Amino acid sequence: MPKRKAWQGHAGEALDTVDQFTVIDCDACRFKHIVPIPTPAELEHTYGHEYYSTTKPLYIERDLEDRDWLNLVYSERYDAFERLLGLKRRRLLDVGSGPGLFLRHGVERGGWKVKGLEPSTQAVAHSHTIGLDVTQAFLNEETAAALGRFDVVHLSEVLEHVPDPLGMVKIAHGLLDPGGLLAVMVPNDYSPIQSALRDGCGFSPWWVAPPHHVNYFDVPSIQRVLKPRFDVVSVDTSFPIDLFLLMGDNYVGNDALGRACHAKRKTMELHLARAGKSGLKQAMYRSLAQLGVGRDVFVIARRRGGRRARRSGGK
Repeated sequence: MPKRKAWQGHAGEALDTVDQFTVIDCDACRFKHIVPIPTPAELEHTYGHEYYSTTKPLYIERDLEDRDWLNLVYSERYDAFERLLGLKRRRLLDVGSGPGLFLRHGVERGGWKVKGLEPSTQAVAHSHTIGLDVTQAFLNEETAAALGRFDVVHLSEVLEHVPDPLGMVKIAHGLLDPGGLLAVMVPNDYSPIQSALRDGCGFSPWWVAPPHHVNYFDVPSIQRVLKPRFDVVSVDTSFPIDLFLLMGDNYVGNDALGRACHAKRKTMELHLARAGKSGLKQAMYRSLAQLGVGRDVFVIARRRGGRRARRSGGK
């Protein structure tokens, strides 16, 4: 019988333990997360002061290195927003905006009014050097009250880090005008490929990274998080980089090899774009999403309801 673990109203099958944290498949939340869950104050200290200097010291530099490829990714996202919103809806909030490249893409594209929230001192400073409107803050009820209204709220690589993703989705709903879009990207964890690597190749669960990663979503569970308040419009996954592991290129713990594998992925996608075949790539990744395969899941969902939601969080 599978081992279970309970903590402060959360209970479920215990999947993995790293340090003092255990990943459970939570019956109440209907997605996987660690217990104990770090407090908001603990996470604010980590992401406000430590994340870019200790955990990911090369994050900003590597985003700049990847700029051509990222511009391709970002262009496809803005294309989708414009197609779904029509001509006049162009207000976007990027939560966890990092060094600001996604926001800058919107500015350079033209017609978009963009705003960022970012907890990291270093990332905010970089954003200001390129002229972006970015506030150093976490998204919560207090900060949301001063933000106004938007047509798009972009949460890319955010929900896996927060103690209350359901509450954050509720706040995002309240920031959107009727028919507005929530765009969410999260790692696709406990995926079929990861299971194959674990069961067939003896890999340990390298994707479990507490306390920085609190929540572990897959293609079905991230949709469950959104569906109480949103209608899901599209579900895509990104290139399944962990295929390299199945082919013998073990980049886990090998940063240089990991960057080399990532470079091959970038090259493939840029070549397809230059050949006018980005639509083929998108169709391929959308098909992989139906199988639960891909390193990240990207979901666009439309705000349901004709009135602005009242803001009240809580998991």
